[in-house]
Amino acid sequence: MRMEPLKENISSHKYFIFSGFSELGTRKSFISIPFLILFFVSLFANSLLIYVVISKRSLHSPMYILIACMSFVDMSLPLILIPNLLLNVLFNSNGISLSGCLVQMFFVHFLGTCQSTLLLWMALDRYFAICTPLYYHDRMSFIRFLTFVIPLLIRNVIMILMVVVLAGTLPYCFSNIINHCVCEHMALVELACGSTAINSLVGLMTVFLVTVFDFLCITTSYIIIFCSVLRSDKSSAKALHTCITHIIVMVTSLTFVLTAFLSYRIRNSLPATGRLSVSIMYLFLPSCINPIVYGVRTTEIRQLISRTLASCSPVQAVDCS
Repeated sequence: MRMEPLKENISSHKYFIFSGFSELGTRKSFISIPFLILFFVSLFANSLLIYVVISKRSLHSPMYILIACMSFVDMSLPLILIPNLLLNVLFNSNGISLSGCLVQMFFVHFLGTCQSTLLLWMALDRYFAICTPLYYHDRMSFIRFLTFVIPLLIRNVIMILMVVVLAGTLPYCFSNIINHCVCEHMALVELACGSTAINSLVGLMTVFLVTVFDFLCITTSYIIIFCSVLRSDKSSAKALHTCITHIIVMVTSLTFVLTAFLSYRIRNSLPATGRLSVSIMYLFLPSCINPIVYGVRTTEIRQLISRTLASCSPVQAVDCS
């Protein structure tokens, strides 16, 4: 009975400190090197892909527009997070308010759901193009496309807002040291001194209603596509090429997500630096790999990127003069 007044008097932390890589001591600054490499590779590769899609009218079709949207989402995460990470590892500017942490958490997880949903839209685009080619332009028209986009975006916003708002209502009275470099949901909630059962339930619901639902729809779409192509008499190589490219991107993203998820579950078997590195790689490596995969495997994009780079080369400039 006497514990209730004490709980009411315990103050909740409103300011947090990132302790990621602190065990490296003076060597912590060297972590900035891979961060900078990831940042510039992601920025250059995604910006180039977006520029090519926007500037070339031959790429103004739903498939390429979706690829450009994926590049924009991939580029957004490093732009939002890496400057803060560099301030942390280089200048020990490792503090953040609770409100700032929640805003960062929202964008990290919302952009993650957008990646999942974009992969679903790409699968539907290939389904319409291969299985119902006569109705493709009608079903992928702007109005019809919005009927797919808006409900899924509303779902993503609602689910992530629920996760973030519930995290913001928790009392953080045990510690204000976040064992990470960014505000991830699990990294923050584990500091709470109240019950986190509802947070875990809503987090699990978000995983099933967003990630698992999208994955099941994507898998179903590609199974139908493969069955349709195998039953048809026409050559399947060209029809399956873009599907395989999307599948490579999806498998790459899922691999990093599952690896980061398992690193939290087996944390006692992993050193803190190793677990943190895995968690950061799942956020940033796909943003570097995805544009390279699309640029290499998509013939039209690869050819136009080659022409764009060739036109900007110094040799070309001398020849033109």
